[in-house]
Amino acid sequence: MEIRKLFTVIEESRSEMGKSDDGTDLRKVGVVAVVKNPMAGQYHEDLSLLIEESEEVAHLITQKAVMAMGEYQAESYGKAAVVGTGGEQEHGVAMLTTVFGNILRDSVGGGKAWVSSMTKRATAGHTIDIPLAFKDALYVRSHYDGMSITLHDAPLEDEIAVICCIANRGRINARVGGLTTAEAKKEDGLV
Repeated sequence: MEIRKLFTVIEESRSEMGKSDDGTDLRKVGVVAVVKNPMAGQYHEDLSLLIEESEEVAHLITQKAVMAMGEYQAESYGKAAVVGTGGEQEHGVAMLTTVFGNILRDSVGGGKAWVSSMTKRATAGHTIDIPLAFKDALYVRSHYDGMSITLHDAPLEDEIAVICCIANRGRINARVGGLTTAEAKKEDGLV
């Protein structure tokens, strides 16, 4: 796909309410590829082109995200897409199917857990919240989180902003119980 722009956002948190649980910073990385939408402006029943093209985009942005983690290993992930107003929300969903999800999962060494996602149609300047969940089991509550990214000049009417997000740990001071990372079995996304 024709890529107009790539950018990476890194957010690092050290404490919450003046307390740090174990001294490990929470690093979140979001990588965005702004691509030309070949289906903008008209309805297409078959979206397989977008699904196929998502493979190249997924490889590119997930590699950049893993590199931006630096010394940290990813423990959670999520994906998102913002479609310009000349396209459909469905175009963003097509860019984030299993093809994209499997590449993201493989890039961070995730189990078979579902990769959370968010899509919407919007004009340039909007913010999107990318949901995060533990890479090996969706129901690990300590890793329920997200990252907000503002797309200052994207997407244009005929573009899609495709986003992957990873984090090195769960929330700082997480304490609402539930399944722990040690209990996750990497089998079905649950336990």
